Amino acid sequence: QVQLVESGGGLVQPGGSLRLSCAASAFTLRNYDIGWFRQAPGKEREAISYIYSRDGSTYYADSVKGRFTIFKDNAKNMVYLQMNRLKPEDTAVYYCAADPRSRGDYVGTDMDYWGKGTLVTVSS
Repeated sequence: QVQLVESGGGLVQPGGSLRLSCAASAFTLRNYDIGWFRQAPGKEREAISYIYSRDGSTYYADSVKGRFTIFKDNAKNMVYLQMNRLKPEDTAVYYCAADPRSRGDYVGTDMDYWGKGTLVTVSS
């Protein structure tokens, strides 16, 4: 059964760091485009970072550029989101998603597989 499971969320103070993990079962992540998304209360889900299977290129939303880094560990079949210099406005449920279509520079929520999310709260 295809499954994505996020972990690593929690409570962190402003300026702190967290690393989110996304583990895949029943498929090989390196063959998929992987995206990280977040949804804050009362807001729409937004795409914040991608890593593309075609060439390993990455995308970052302006809101996280320079603070967040997406990377993969193919040996462990894991994708990570390193989040530094966190701000209260980063508070949200974070989701990873995967799609086999290798669409290059696609940015959006049309992804085949989704995890259930992990909550990140940035507060003092």
